[in-house]
Amino acid sequence: MATIAILGTFDTKGDEHAFIAERVRQRGHRAFLIDVGTLDAPRLQPDVSRERVLEAVGVDIDELMRRRDRGESVAAMAKAAPVFLKRLVESGQIDGVISLGGGGGTAIATAAMRALPIGFPKVMVSTLAGGNVAPYVGTKDIVMFPSIVDVAGINRISREIFSRAAGAIVGMVETVPAVGVDRPVIAASQFGNTTRCVDHARQRLEKAGFEVVVFHATGVGGRTMESLIESGMVSGVLDITTTEWADELVGGILGAGPTRLEAAARSGVPAIITPGCLDMVNFGGPESVPAGFKGRRFYAHNPQVTLMRTTPEECDRLGRVIAEKLNLSRGPVSVLLPLRAISIISAPGQPFHDPEADRALFASLKAGLRADIPVRELDMEINDPCFADACADELLAMLRQPIAV
Repeated sequence: MATIAILGTFDTKGDEHAFIAERVRQRGHRAFLIDVGTLDAPRLQPDVSRERVLEAVGVDIDELMRRRDRGESVAAMAKAAPVFLKRLVESGQIDGVISLGGGGGTAIATAAMRALPIGFPKVMVSTLAGGNVAPYVGTKDIVMFPSIVDVAGINRISREIFSRAAGAIVGMVETVPAVGVDRPVIAASQFGNTTRCVDHARQRLEKAGFEVVVFHATGVGGRTMESLIESGMVSGVLDITTTEWADELVGGILGAGPTRLEAAARSGVPAIITPGCLDMVNFGGPESVPAGFKGRRFYAHNPQVTLMRTTPEECDRLGRVIAEKLNLSRGPVSVLLPLRAISIISAPGQPFHDPEADRALFASLKAGLRADIPVRELDMEINDPCFADACADELLAMLRQPIAV
């Protein structure tokens, strides 16, 4: 029998969470009820009171209820619930978590779920699940279940949805992950324009006894990779595709945020860095490109993706930013520069071939780096198997070095 946390605002969604709890019990598991409501008395008797949840961060529930400010209450619970739920998981008291909510409930519950490890079962039934869920999911594996109708009573539609959601969390806690050989993990970044390089390097690293986890450098991919590195699960980083910084700096749609490249640097994880795909900024279809970029060099990757070539001035800025991030490194880091092409389409004869822009990128990166960070310049394209071998060999050499005490 597993213990499933039913977390929610029991002052407004008590009946709905009671319905989920009963479905969990019918499947032979324990429902552990956690109240994160604040404004009115709970309609469902919890196992964990709202007072106890707020104690995790030292918030006085009486003061919150006296002011009756909904925004303040949601913010307080969104701060306390992650701390409390994480403690339950770390102490082995719960095996999964499910919640139902509108805007406030979703904000509180998903904040708590984002504090939990990847792989821990998490289901959020939400009125917001049909829209942009990135702010709620973040980089974690939260299953967002559209409520279809409002979470307001049990009716012929909500009964179906809530029952299926309860079945989903039950199935998740009952599923035993496949047993495999756990090997040290290397995180790698990839784009279609660097796939051949990453594939070749990955094969070399896997033969050496490592498990390579590849992330698509689409913004969320970079953020997720950074999160995994921060978790301590990663032994090395093969950051072939740093393209997300081009979108972040120039204004494309696939930026990964201002802390991209910081996780490995700050945690001391050995890392190989290359300027993969920094020749391109991503937009949607041609109509999505901002008018301010009129006259620039574009390439239609597919009908939904339009690429824009970075200019020498932008490449100069990119080199300086990346150097700044790498200078934070507490562990071994090496930069490898493929002098002939940083993507498939920047090679000679290809639409984004621009030696001046590449030279500006390489020069500013080298000039901005700390003196102790090695830079290898290789007269080859990024997808040349020899370049991939050089990246893999350099990372393996780092990983074989004894850790400095």
